[in-house]
Amino acid sequence: MAKTASKDTAAVPAQDAAGVPLPENYEAAVAELEGLVGRMEGGSLSLEESLSAYRRGAALVAFCQQQLEKVEQQVRVLDGETLKPLPTNAAGTAAGESGDDL
Repeated sequence: MAKTASKDTAAVPAQDAAGVPLPENYEAAVAELEGLVGRMEGGSLSLEESLSAYRRGAALVAFCQQQLEKVEQQVRVLDGETLKPLPTNAAGTAAGESGDDL
């Protein structure tokens, strides 16, 4: 009887379409995305490099959206599906925005 190797998907980092691992967290993805945008706006990339940067950026944006959706779902669960508006004071501003820290 032949044994089949089972892959543990939790141990394999997520990758973009080119096989490059995605960042470990949202903040790292945003930092990399900002760097890519800066390089692309700088105009120093060749056409091929620009296309590669665009593809990587699209993968990073998708990763960030996925991370934000996960957090939003967690907030919904924690808040019991009822997000409440901030209470306002007589001046029409949120209760913590009056500038009085006391």
